[in-house]
Amino acid sequence: MYALMLLVGTIVACITLSPGLKDVLKKVPFCANSSSLVPNSVVIDCQGAVGYLAVYRICFILTCFFALMALMMIGVKSSKDPRSGIQNGFWGLKYLLVIGGIIGSFFIPEGSFGPTWMYFGMVGGFAFILIQLILIVDFAHSWAEAWVGNYEETESKGWYFALIGMTVLNYALSITGIVLLYVFFTKSGGCDLNKFFISINLIFCVLVSIIAILPAVQEKLPRSGLLQSSVVSLYVMYLTWSAVANSAKECNPGLWGIFGKKSSGDNTSYDIIGLVIWMCCVLYSSLRSASKSSKITMSENMLTKDNGAVRGYGSDSLVENEEEPYAPIAGNDGGESGDGKKVWDNEDESVAYSWSFFHVMFALATLYVMMTLTNWYNPSSSLENFNYNAGSMWVKVISSWLCLALYSWTLIAPVVLHDREFN
Repeated sequence: MYALMLLVGTIVACITLSPGLKDVLKKVPFCANSSSLVPNSVVIDCQGAVGYLAVYRICFILTCFFALMALMMIGVKSSKDPRSGIQNGFWGLKYLLVIGGIIGSFFIPEGSFGPTWMYFGMVGGFAFILIQLILIVDFAHSWAEAWVGNYEETESKGWYFALIGMTVLNYALSITGIVLLYVFFTKSGGCDLNKFFISINLIFCVLVSIIAILPAVQEKLPRSGLLQSSVVSLYVMYLTWSAVANSAKECNPGLWGIFGKKSSGDNTSYDIIGLVIWMCCVLYSSLRSASKSSKITMSENMLTKDNGAVRGYGSDSLVENEEEPYAPIAGNDGGESGDGKKVWDNEDESVAYSWSFFHVMFALATLYVMMTLTNWYNPSSSLENFNYNAGSMWVKVISSWLCLALYSWTLIAPVVLHDREFN
């Protein structure tokens, strides 16, 4: 439901950036500069309802809403807390509150609102990106350690071939991505910036792969290997593609151009499919980050203390499993698991993740949406240049370098910091 709220807000923000909306407003009787004969005393300036400032105002209210919810959820330890009703219900009131806030935000004097809120957006958007990088590196290490651990315990050839197979697959996809980037986003006589981005990231990916298997690193991190490096390399290639996909038109064929279809040449057209894919990625990242708060805050996951119970039908005994916790069903008394058993709410004693941090992540995601739609540090009042966005291009390239630096540090830190213990 909170993701739906962010999605609706993003759609409304996109509408306010629609190239033809200003022309439509000129036909509205109560808008200034319209051809209507409505007296001037009842005419308002509708131009303030469109453009990048409109996106700023919409996202300002959404951010404030999530920030308020984050403050209200501080200290919630279980679903028995009275505030759990606020977290899981009152949706009509919440939407009315947000809609009323958005309407009221358009009465905020322009003044220094835009430049000031842009700086807040840049900080929040960058924080959202940084958290994604932390999670992807953690995912790579967790995945490899789990599979290597299974192989060491069972000595099964299945796990051994699974490790090799996924490593080869990830590297194969990365190499394929690099080739396609050179083919579609570079030219023999130009596009030097794209060539630089692709080449430097290729070199960095090779370097981190070498670092991962150095004897000194292997001694401190025996389960470190090429699987983690392959995952990070594949993600860096995705970020590289995202970056060059925002480069200048002469070096950017667009999504349809990759499939051999010619662009319409209309400056007001933009890639709707690319925008939808981007929105889906943001929503998924927001939900994943919100539910992985213990990874980021380094707080103990309280479900490991009491993971709840599963009651079989026709049996009064409770079966607890502290190694494989069942998925929490926050705010519910129970539900059915896939094997026909009844899964009881295991957040009665402790919540599965921080509800407060959940809303912090959605607030940061809102700021990231706002900055991406409005061209980051150089705000644009139209979506016509969404796919040709120098601001987004540099942000994504820098994100790829930060991801590589973060992963490299997780390999090097145990070697250079002898007085600290890593696990």
